[in-house]
Amino acid sequence: MRQGTDFFAGGLRAGALAVGLVLAFGVQATAQSRYIEVPSLEEQVDAGTLPPIGARVPDRPSVVDLVSEGKEVGRYGGTLNTVMGRTKDSRQMVVYGYARLVAYEPRNFDLVPDILERVENLGDRVFTFTLREGHKWSDGHPFTAEDFRYWWEDVANHHELSPTGPNSELIVDGEAPRFEVLSPTQVRFSWSTPNPNFLPALAGSRPLYLYRPAHYLKQFHADHTDHDHLKHKVEEHNQRGWAALHNKEDNLYKFDNPDLPTLQPWVAQTAGPTQRLVFSRNPFFHRVDRQGHQLPYIDEVIFQIADGRLIPAKSGTGESGLQARYLSFDDYTFLRAGEIQHDYETYLWRTAKGAHLALYPNMNVRDPVWRELFRDVRFRRALSMAVNRHEINQVIYFGLALEGQNTVLPASPLFESGLRKRWATFDPKAANALLDEIGLTDRDDRGVRLLPDGRPLEIIVETAGESSEQTDVLQLVEDQWMKVGVKIYSRPSQREVFRNRIFSGETQMSIWSGVENGLASASFPPAEFAPTAQTQYMWPQWGQYYQTKGQAGEPPSLPAAEDLLDLYHQWVGASTDRRRSIWEQMLEIWSEEVFTIGIVAGVLQPVLVDLHLHNVPIAGIYNWEPGAHFGIYRPDTFFFGEKRARVPDDVIAQAIQGE
Repeated sequence: MRQGTDFFAGGLRAGALAVGLVLAFGVQATAQSRYIEVPSLEEQVDAGTLPPIGARVPDRPSVVDLVSEGKEVGRYGGTLNTVMGRTKDSRQMVVYGYARLVAYEPRNFDLVPDILERVENLGDRVFTFTLREGHKWSDGHPFTAEDFRYWWEDVANHHELSPTGPNSELIVDGEAPRFEVLSPTQVRFSWSTPNPNFLPALAGSRPLYLYRPAHYLKQFHADHTDHDHLKHKVEEHNQRGWAALHNKEDNLYKFDNPDLPTLQPWVAQTAGPTQRLVFSRNPFFHRVDRQGHQLPYIDEVIFQIADGRLIPAKSGTGESGLQARYLSFDDYTFLRAGEIQHDYETYLWRTAKGAHLALYPNMNVRDPVWRELFRDVRFRRALSMAVNRHEINQVIYFGLALEGQNTVLPASPLFESGLRKRWATFDPKAANALLDEIGLTDRDDRGVRLLPDGRPLEIIVETAGESSEQTDVLQLVEDQWMKVGVKIYSRPSQREVFRNRIFSGETQMSIWSGVENGLASASFPPAEFAPTAQTQYMWPQWGQYYQTKGQAGEPPSLPAAEDLLDLYHQWVGASTDRRRSIWEQMLEIWSEEVFTIGIVAGVLQPVLVDLHLHNVPIAGIYNWEPGAHFGIYRPDTFFFGEKRARVPDDVIAQAIQGE
C-alpha cells in the first residue's frame, strides 16, 4: 500500500538539517549513458537545439528514492489536467512543483537539501550553501552564486526595488545578514545572533527567494542596462519607470511570465489573462530517479480556468485528473457518484490547520465602537461560548471533525487538550452573563442587543465567496448567536476584495481557516501566534507594522498581543530547551485571549485522482504550511500508466486513520 500519514499519532517537526549531506546519482553521476532521454525532447536533442539529458541535469542531481517512499518507478509522458478558479492560480504550479533550496520531506517533515546540494548550519547563525555543479535554469543558463549576489545587492538592497530593505525573515533584532560569495557554487548568510526562521522560510509554500535569474533580469535594471534601451522597454511595457518594470518581470512566485527562467519542474508557457494556463516540463530540472529518468515524468500540466463554484461539478464529470483545490468535504458525495462513469477515485486527506474554519473579529476595524468591543476579551469569549460546535460538527461534518479552538492539534507535541476546549464549550448562559457584564443589556424588539451608541449589535461576517460550506456554517452560527442577542449577516466577495476590506479596516469579522501549522513542534517558528503578518485577519494593521518594519500599519496596542510579540522575539534567540517553554506560554495566552474563534479542525479534504495517474498517496496531509498542498508529495514523481484497480473503501478508511 502507498505510504500513508498517521495524522493523530505524531506531529510535524523541523528537524536538524543534515549538515554536509550530498545527494548523488550513483557513483558515475555525470555519465550520460546512465540517463534515459525524455521521448518528448528527443527531436530537439537530435536537432541540436537542446543538449542531451546528461548535459542538462546537474553533475550530482537530487536523486529521488521512489522505493523508500512507497512509489513506483514511472514512465515519461502525458498531460495532467486540473481546474482552477483564477488566472492568478498560476502560482499554484510553484506550490505544487515544490522545488526549494531546502524542502520538507514527506515522512517526518524534516528539512533536507533540494535545489542545494549541501547546507552547513552553524548554530542557526551561519548558513553556508553549496549549489549543484552544472545546475541550470530552465533556459539552459547556469545557476550560480551570481544569481544570489544579484538578488542581494541589486534587488533586496536596492532602494528603488526594495524601499523597505530585505525581507523581514532576514532581519534579526534589527540586523540584516552578512552575505558572502565564497565561490561560483557557494554562498554564505550569517548573523551575530540565531535566525531559526531562515531555513523554514526557504522551504515554505510561498518561499523566501534568495536568488534571481540575473542573466534575464539585468536587461530591466538601471545599473546593468543602457539608459535609452531601458527607457524604450519601460515605454513598450507601459510602466511608470524601470523599477516598476523590473518588479513586474521579477515574479518567480506568481509564475505568470513565460520569459522568466525558473528552477521548477514545469515552465509557464502562457500569460494571463487566459482561460487555459499551460506548463511544460523543465528540460533542465535537477531531480532524477535511481533508474536514470529525469523528473518530472509528466510532460505537461494544464490549468483550465472556471468559476470556483463550478469546479466541483467539472471535476466530478471528468474534467480534472487531480483535484483538491476548490473542493470541500460537502462535495464528497457528489464526487463519489461520478467515479465509475469518469474513471477516477476520491481519497480523503486530513487537513492540518489549527482550525478548518475560524471567525476573525477585526481588532483593527475602523469603527471605534466595534473596535473597542472586539478588543474586549469578554466579548470574544462570549461569542466563542455561544457557538455550538457539536451541532455544526454533526450537521455539516457527520461528526468526523475535531471540535474546539484554533490552536495546535492533538498530533502536535505541544498539544494540551485544555487549550483547545478553553472558552469553547457551548454555554449560552455564561455567554449572556459576559455580554451583560460588558454593559450590552438593552435590546430591540427582535431581542438583538444594542451597542453603546444605540445601534443594534449586528455583525457582518465577510467570506471569500468560494465555498457554500462557510455559508452553511454561518447559518448555524447565526441561529446560535441569536440566542445571546447577537445578530449576524454574511457577505461574500471575491478573494482580493475580501482581503483588501479586512486590511483597510472595513470588515467587522471574517471567516477563514485557522493557523496554518496545527502540527507544530517547539522547533517551528511560532510567528502565527503573534502579530507578524498582515494576513492575520484579527489584527492586520499590527501584522503589517511588523512586516514593513514600522513603515505601514500600526504597532500592537493590546497588552496580550504585545506579550505574544515579545515572546516570539524571545523564541528567535532562545536555546532549543527554552523554545518549548516559550511556545507553551504563547499557546496559553492565545487560548485565554480568544483572538480567533475556532470552530472545527481536522476536516477531511476530498482529493480526486484519475485512475491512470500513479504515485498519488492514498492518505496524506492537505496543508498549506508546511505541506504546499500536493507539493510535499512531489508531483514530479506522479505519472500516467495503466488503469489502476480502485482502492477498496476499507483501505481508504484505514489510511485516513494512519493504519
